[in-house]
Amino acid sequence: MSSKEEFLSKTERTKCWLSRDNFWECLRSNNDKSDKCTDLRLIYESSCPPQWVKHFDRKYSYLKFKEKMEKDGYEPLNEK
Repeated sequence: MSSKEEFLSKTERTKCWLSRDNFWECLRSNNDKSDKCTDLRLIYESSCPPQWVKHFDRKYSYLKFKEKMEKDGYEPLNEK
């Protein structure tokens, strides 16, 4: 990876996105059991800048939450 993380080349960005997509697919295939995707996680972390990894991890969590809400609905909080 380049030393200037904010200026990734097109090839580096593509490699990052592909490694992220491969990791996410592994998670989905294994019911989000990350211990089965350790190798892909390492590739993902080494292919993307740390800030991107943090962002993509939050995005994945949000997308999973959103799917759950669409599927199961939600229960409003009981206000006292």
